[in-house]
Amino acid sequence: MADDADITVKVVDRRRWREDGQANPDAAEQPSLKPTYVEELERQVAEKDRIAQEYIAKYRQAATEFDEARLRLRREISKDVERARRDVLSEMLEILDNLDRAVDAAASGGSPDALLKGVDMVRRQFLAKLESLGVTRIDAASQRFDPTLHEAITIVPVSFPEQDGIVIGIIRHGYRIGEDVLRPAGVAVGKA
Repeated sequence: MADDADITVKVVDRRRWREDGQANPDAAEQPSLKPTYVEELERQVAEKDRIAQEYIAKYRQAATEFDEARLRLRREISKDVERARRDVLSEMLEILDNLDRAVDAAASGGSPDALLKGVDMVRRQFLAKLESLGVTRIDAASQRFDPTLHEAITIVPVSFPEQDGIVIGIIRHGYRIGEDVLRPAGVAVGKA
């Protein structure tokens, strides 16, 4: 038994608090009381949370970039619209210049025929500008009344039944831009 006395036993106090109420610096973290599969699941959940947070951050960054791109696109579109508007208006100013010339010619005592010719030339120039912008006149004369293209301003009694529902006269010309009606033609429609 003498050999047993030589064995030294080392005791490590792992309690968090000593009996005197002070913190125990020798105490290691308390061993987990959870089963290992629960600890593994908690590690997996923590990893999935980290990945989810990364995805959320990437989503927020992509959404921010998308919003910025949308704003940039809107600004570019508004600039393009403004440029096109300026181009159209500058072309209309050429027509206004020609109208001013016609008024000046009439004021200086030019002949009525010259004035009529000048105004007719300006009118044709204006129609040509409209056609270059895709605006065309609706041909309504002697056509069957179509409410998608015509607006009946008045009804005119006709003596022939084949003229019933036919455009007899044009009060105001209508125009299209492409396939869309810009303004319907104001017409007089025959009624038997």
